[in-house]
Amino acid sequence: MKTRLLYLASLALLAMPAAAQETYENTKLIDNDLNGTARYVGMGGAMEALGADISTMSTNPAGVGLFRKSKVDGSLSVTSQEKYKSFGNADKTALSFDQLGIVYSMKQWNGSYLNFGFNYRKSRNFNQLLSAASALNGASQNKLTYLKLSKGVVGSTSDLNYTQVDDLYAGHLLYNEADKSYYYYPADRYIFDSGDKGYIGEYDFNVSGNLGNRWYLGLTVGIHDVHYNGYSEYAEHLLENAEGIDNMALIDSRKITGTGFDVKLGAIFRPIEESPFRIGAYIHTPTFYDLTSSNYTVLTDGKQKFDMSESVSFKVNTPWKFGLSLGHTVDNVLALGATYEYADYGSMDSREKDGYYYDNWYGDSYETSSSDKSMNRHTERTLKGVHTLKVGGEVKVAPHFAVRAGYNYLSGMYDMNDGYKDGTIYSQGSYYASQTAYTNWKATNRLTCGVGYSFNNFNIDFAYQYSTTKGEFHPFMNYFAGADEPENNNVASGVDVKNNRHQFLMTVGYRF
Repeated sequence: MKTRLLYLASLALLAMPAAAQETYENTKLIDNDLNGTARYVGMGGAMEALGADISTMSTNPAGVGLFRKSKVDGSLSVTSQEKYKSFGNADKTALSFDQLGIVYSMKQWNGSYLNFGFNYRKSRNFNQLLSAASALNGASQNKLTYLKLSKGVVGSTSDLNYTQVDDLYAGHLLYNEADKSYYYYPADRYIFDSGDKGYIGEYDFNVSGNLGNRWYLGLTVGIHDVHYNGYSEYAEHLLENAEGIDNMALIDSRKITGTGFDVKLGAIFRPIEESPFRIGAYIHTPTFYDLTSSNYTVLTDGKQKFDMSESVSFKVNTPWKFGLSLGHTVDNVLALGATYEYADYGSMDSREKDGYYYDNWYGDSYETSSSDKSMNRHTERTLKGVHTLKVGGEVKVAPHFAVRAGYNYLSGMYDMNDGYKDGTIYSQGSYYASQTAYTNWKATNRLTCGVGYSFNNFNIDFAYQYSTTKGEFHPFMNYFAGADEPENNNVASGVDVKNNRHQFLMTVGYRF
């Protein structure tokens, strides 16, 4: 790492990239939103056994096998977050292009159907604002670096647990040239603001069909396109000190880009030939991501400004996902659905790129990678299995008019007792880390409703989704908790935060 002095006219000029393959950064890739067509969202996403909606292509691919006519759908939404104001480049309210898909249905000679589909959807909307503030009572972010150095956790600047944050503090503000020793500045309070934006676009290619109108089978191959931008400002008000420094601020601008792919397999079965009741099951492979993460970070004490920028390429394999679902219809008037999903988020695999292997026989070269075992052990300790429950229904109150409602529950992925961002891990993920803050988010509850109107071969659908998630924000972790010496006390109490948002979604479709 290289650090150089930078004289900036204004901190507002910070707009470059940041991040690395660290547990909390990687969770951005696996925390999917409830998104798709307005019909799918309005029913809480509980359509994995009901099928006949383009959005099931990305959950249970067999759902596309229930189409009997070709179909095209396109969706737009407006999303607004409660409480917080727009910050950095992130807006409180934003318009989003969420979905565009087509299914081409072909009837076979034996009465079965073979369907082909393509669907784009925004699987993850990164737009999120966060703000927190609290007392520090003598603790401070810069004391993290002091303790790591004074306790011998870091031996040299080439150690993989010597973070960019450590380099900025130790290289400029915490070292006494006279006696070759380190010191720190205690603080009495902090304030943190961040604004994230961007998305993961998922491009799904599907083939599906039915056998005797009893079995429906489907396969989807998905391509994932990652565009994440984050900006945060963390400032501490220091206690009185000999240097007369009142405040320190760490400003971090981050960017993650890359692509990934996965494969999804699904089936739907009608166990009773005379009944529309059906059972669905599906499995998703991990999404195999190849990513680049970069950062531009500035530390300022109000008099001087020091900057750092880094970039790293790495791979992440997300967890396997498994789902079971039930669906039933009554007289083409009522449709009911329920879905359960499970994924072990602690099994996520962070991987370091090793280089290239050359195959002499075929004359080809292949990029190789290996698991970051240290970071993966942290992931296993910090994250846990996540359960998703979806229930929803649709009632046709008139031949061409339907009303929908649903509920969607996503259990929390973080261990609220042992989960924290650990900058002492000997890992590339620590080495390239450019901030210390983290949030342990709890369960997400989503309430949905919607209406739909069809005329001739057209349909227009509207949905509303209210999503609420509570969490606990921490500006940094006390690595040496429980130690006897008072000097080791560097505790910053957690602050309760919320992520409550409203989404209004519209879909226009056409059957042909």
